[in-house]
Amino acid sequence: MSKLLFNEFEAVTSKQWKQKIQFDLKGADYNENLIWKTNEDINVKPFYHADEFKEPPAISATKATQWQICQSIFVADIIKSNKKAINAIERGAESIKFIIPKDTISISNLIENIDTTSISLYFELQFLSDKYLLQFNHLTNKENIFFHVDIIGNLAKNGNWFSSLQEDHQKFETLVNQTNTLSIDMSLYQNAGANMVQQLAYGLSQANEYLNHFDSFLDQDKKQSIKILFNVSVAANYFFEIAKLRALRILWHTLALEYGFNTQCHIVVSPTKRNKTLYDYNTNMLRTTTECMSAIFGGANTVCNLAYDAVYHKDNEFGERIARNQLLILKHESYFDKVNNPSDGAYYIENLTNQLAEKALELFKNMEANGGFLNQLKEGTIQRKIKESAAKEQQQFDEGKEILLGSNKHPNPKDKMKQVLELYPFVKFNQRKTLIEPIIEKRLAESLEQERLKKEA
Repeated sequence: MSKLLFNEFEAVTSKQWKQKIQFDLKGADYNENLIWKTNEDINVKPFYHADEFKEPPAISATKATQWQICQSIFVADIIKSNKKAINAIERGAESIKFIIPKDTISISNLIENIDTTSISLYFELQFLSDKYLLQFNHLTNKENIFFHVDIIGNLAKNGNWFSSLQEDHQKFETLVNQTNTLSIDMSLYQNAGANMVQQLAYGLSQANEYLNHFDSFLDQDKKQSIKILFNVSVAANYFFEIAKLRALRILWHTLALEYGFNTQCHIVVSPTKRNKTLYDYNTNMLRTTTECMSAIFGGANTVCNLAYDAVYHKDNEFGERIARNQLLILKHESYFDKVNNPSDGAYYIENLTNQLAEKALELFKNMEANGGFLNQLKEGTIQRKIKESAAKEQQQFDEGKEILLGSNKHPNPKDKMKQVLELYPFVKFNQRKTLIEPIIEKRLAESLEQERLKKEA
C-alpha cells in the first residue's frame, strides 16, 4: 500500500494515555491498581506504546511456518517402539524423539522403515557411551538427526556424574565430535520451580561451561558446524513463555558470538509437568494446549506435547493420540504455521523479551563472577535459589493466588483417583550417596493430592 492508514489522526503518546487512565481512575492509585509484579520481579503495565522503543524491534529469525510435531517414545521394547514411531508418523508426527535407557538398544532395528530424509529424529540417551554412537555411522542423512546427552544436566538432576568429571568430559568430547550436536536441558529448572529469569540464566551458564571447555581445541569451522540444541519446558504464563523462548535465542546469540560458535540454536519444547494435576485431569489438555501455543509463537523448532494423563498413566495409545492431535489441530486447523514471526512487533511481548533477557544476563554475569555454573552447583547456591523460587510459587498456590482449576479452585469432591493410578505421581525419596544435592522436580498440587487420596473411601 502506498498510503499509510490513519495518517489523518494525530498520534497519541504513552504519556497522554497514562494521563487519560489516571483521570478515569478518579483518584485511585495508578501503580497500585494497574501495575502488578511477577515472580521474576518484572512490573507489568496496563499498556505498552511504540515510544518506549528507541527504534523498531528487530525482526525475528525464527520461522513458525516450519515448526514440527514431535512424538516422544520411551524405548523399552525395540519392535514395539519402531511400530509406534511408524504409526505416529502415519498419523501426523513430523519428528520422533526416542528416549533410550540402555546401550543394548539396536538403532538400525529401532529406525527400520523410517525415512530419515523427511523425518527428524531425536535420540535422548540416558547413559554415556561414545562407542554406542558408532551405530549411527551408517546413516546417510544426519542433518535431521539430533542427540541429547547433557552430562552437566545429568549431574544437576541426579547429583552424580555418569562416571566421573574427567571421564564424562572425555566421552562427551567424543560424543560431540561424532554427533555434531551440543545439547542443554533447561526443562529441569522449570519443573523444579525456578522462575523464568533463573531458567534462562542457568541454561546460559550451563551452556557457557560447555563452550568454555570446547573453545580451546575446536577449530572455527567445527564451532560453526555444531548444532546447538536446547530442551525447554514452558508453563501457563502465556505471553511470558513466548518472551522466554525469544529471550533464549537472544542470549544464546550473544554468548555464541563471544566464542565464535554457531549463533543459531534449535529449541525443542514440551509442556511443564509442574502445573499438571492428578484430579480433574482433563484440564491438563487445556493447559498443554496453551503451552504448546506459547511454544509455537515463541519460535520453537519442535514441539513434543505431554499427554493429559502422563501424571498417573503409563504410556498409552489414547493419551498419546490426543496429545498429537492437539498439535495437529494447532497446525492444520488453527493455522499456526502460516506466519513466520507472529509475535513480532507486539510491544508487550517485545518489552517482556527485553526484560527477561536483561535480567537473565545480569544473573548470568553474577554467576560467572562467583565461579560459574558448576561451582555454584557444587556449593548448593543454584539448588537453594530454585527451592526459594519453588517455595514462593507453592505458597501462592496454597493461598489460592496461583490457581489450578479442579485442584485448589472448584474441586470436584466426587472425583476419585486411587483405583486408576498406574504410576506413582509424587516425588520419590530414595536415599543414596551423591556428590551434590540434586535438583528435584515437583508438581504444585502434590501435597493437596496426597491429602485427597488419603480421604478417598
